[in-house]
Amino acid sequence: MKTVNEVLKNKGREIWSISPLATVFQALELMADKDVGALPVVQNGKLVGIFSERDYARKVILKGRASKDTTVSELMTQTVFYVNPDNTVNECMALMTSKQIRHLPVLNRDRLVGIITLGDVVKRIISEQEFTIHELEKYVKGEYGT
Repeated sequence: MKTVNEVLKNKGREIWSISPLATVFQALELMADKDVGALPVVQNGKLVGIFSERDYARKVILKGRASKDTTVSELMTQTVFYVNPDNTVNECMALMTSKQIRHLPVLNRDRLVGIITLGDVVKRIISEQEFTIHELEKYVKGEYGT
């Protein structure tokens, strides 16, 4: 089973984050510019929350708030579920499914080293299943080991 570290090697480790003091508007600009659905919220090098499109939709738009007058810290999700580089892709899927989340920060000794999305996890699981099916087909056809 593939690990988070292997996914990050293929995906890349570039991370975009936002300060809790930034405005929601600034966060949305960065998310649009980088084409991401969530940003880790980092203060003094430490992960303190996560801000997602879901936070925006549910906590700004529906509550009549203004994104230029609201800080990220007011709306971010403070309880952040995360994984470490040694977790498996299946462990990520189980956590994302049970907690109904789409983005998992990756921490290595309390340092943010990446972020895994539901799309990353699904892509990796499908890839592994396709490989297994291909190998089984070769075995059934008597082509295995030739």
